[in-house]
This record gives sequence, structure tokens and C-alpha cells, in this order.
Amino acid sequence: MKLHEYQAKTLLSKYGVPVPRGEVASSLSEVCRIAKNFEGNCVVKVQVHAGGRGKSGGVKLVEDVDSAVAVAEKMLSGNIVTSQTAPEGVPVNELLIEEALDVTKELYLSILVDGGLGRVVVMASEAGGMDIEKVAEDSPDKILKEVIDPNIGLMTYQARNLSIGLGLDREFHGQFIKLLSGAFNAFIQTDCSLIEINPLAITAQGQLLAIDAKASIDDDALF
Repeated sequence: MKLHEYQAKTLLSKYGVPVPRGEVASSLSEVCRIAKNFEGNCVVKVQVHAGGRGKSGGVKLVEDVDSAVAVAEKMLSGNIVTSQTAPEGVPVNELLIEEALDVTKELYLSILVDGGLGRVVVMASEAGGMDIEKVAEDSPDKILKEVIDPNIGLMTYQARNLSIGLGLDREFHGQFIKLLSGAFNAFIQTDCSLIEINPLAITAQGQLLAIDAKASIDDDALF
């Protein structure tokens, strides 16, 4: 079962993973109200089960409330077609309105079940915001992996190894370890098959934030 971005972020935030402030809207009046909370300086994102939204006009940065409403009206009025949808696209019924952030660097982080290994694997890369399959094909050396022993779970040294491998300054190591530990706990305790944070952003204010996220829960865990 795939979760929408806002649902994945709600899940992650419950486990201490920092995410941007935002709310979901399904009408223009709700968009207007939420955008005002951010003084119009916000990001409008379609909520559909498909990647490639940004390249298809499904993610827009705006600077005032009127622009937010205008963008939202266009998004809600039809289907969005991405590289991962059928040619006719999929309908847009909900939008996520989030605060705009001053991002200085984008990273990639995911936790997934590796069927070949029969283990949970944590993957990370400096190439955040990009198609991770393309990164793996073109620059496999940029993909960092830690295989998790199911009897022990994620160890602090593994999180630290990834933090160092990503080239993070020492000041971010503690933040990264805490964030990854929270995401891993969310993965295990809600029976996920995938949690992906792309990008994991470093802001000008010195914060690590999951500014985009997806999650899939094992169908046998629907309870």
C-alpha cells in the first residue's frame, strides 16, 4: 500500500523525523487559508501515487497567496501526466501546501527490503533530488549502503558511517543519526517495505529536513 507524500511525512514526524510545516488542501479556499499562514511564500505539490511530479508541473514554488491559488486551480482542474503514469495521467484531488525553504544541499536516503539479500538495507547518496536508478547506473560509487542485521537492528556506527560517507560536516552527524534512527523505527514498527526521503535537505539555517518522502506499507500489515 503506497502512501501519499503528506501521509508519509505524517508517519515520519511521529517518529521524530523533521519535516517542513504544511497542510493538505482539496479546495481553493483551503489553499488560500494555508498559503496565508506562510505569507504566500510556499510550495504547492500535487498528491498522487507517481514519481516525476516536479518535471511535470506538479510542484510549484510561489511567492504570494494569489499565485498559490492560481497554481492550485490549474492543478486541481485536470490530470497530471508523469513518466510513471499512463498517457492519460491521473486525477489530482489533493494538494500539499508547504513552507518554502532555503535549501543549500540535497541528499538521498532510503530504507528498503532487499529480496536478494533477505535483509533491510539503508541506502544514501549525495545525489539527492535525482532519479536514484539513473545515479546507480551512471555513478554506482555514489550509492552508499548499510545492510541491517535483523537480530540487532540499525547500529549507531552504521548511521555514522553513512553520515561520514555523505560528506556531512561534523555538526550534522548527530542530526543525521537521530533522523535515520527515527526513519528506521518508523520502517520497522509500521511494517514498511520502503521509506524514501528524496531529497533530504540541508537548509541555510543548519537543519536536516525530509522535504519529500514516500512510503509503502506491506499489504499484509494493513491492520
